[in-house]
Amino acid sequence: MSPVRILIINPNSNTSMTDGLRTPIEDLAYNNTTYTYHTAPSPSPASINDLSTASQSSTITLPTILPLIPTHDAFLVACYSPHPLVHALKAHTRKPVLGIFEASVSTAISLLGNGERFGIVSTGEVWREILSTALREEVLGPERARAVFAGVVTLGVSAGELHEDGEEGEVKRKVQAATGRLIADDGGGEGRVSVVVLGCAGMAGMEEWVREKVKKRGVDVRVVDGVKAGVGILQGLVRGNF
Repeated sequence: MSPVRILIINPNSNTSMTDGLRTPIEDLAYNNTTYTYHTAPSPSPASINDLSTASQSSTITLPTILPLIPTHDAFLVACYSPHPLVHALKAHTRKPVLGIFEASVSTAISLLGNGERFGIVSTGEVWREILSTALREEVLGPERARAVFAGVVTLGVSAGELHEDGEEGEVKRKVQAATGRLIADDGGGEGRVSVVVLGCAGMAGMEEWVREKVKKRGVDVRVVDGVKAGVGILQGLVRGNF
């Protein structure tokens, strides 16, 4: 079989965020696979902080992706949002296209036991409503979301600030504090939180921070990174010739 060629798309113009995706993806060690990392050009926003900047980034990024379709087998949009680039790119190819938001939700649900739920740790407060609404109205539907989704807790920083402020210790503290809130308050419904989802591409590689926090709480929780989940799903789609 020819190598599986996956294009990893960062739709913002922050190259440090793209670089942060490389190690977690390469560490997956899939055989016979090549990755190309594509950063959106300026004037795409350096950080996607709401639906407006997501839409802007999609408009700018799409024309730079279209010439790459023939040389790749699958495409991962590495922005944790209901990003319009996913649908825009699907209009131009029948090859697998996936966003990390959708990939993480699909993976989280597959890990749930009876009566268990998943929750999301994300960045800025604006994402609480955006992600919750997208889950209820687009991804799961209201009844399914009510049954399995515990809610979104946020760090109070933008995606760009995860790496640009240079304060890894402070970011870790915020990630663990948000995780603690999610475990302590699962949104008011029945069922414990058994899966924590990292709700930002810039959080790739931070799983151990979450595991460290939940271990202190004595809770058995799995952690899902949408970037890794997306790569894994695309691998299956391509190799299965779906």
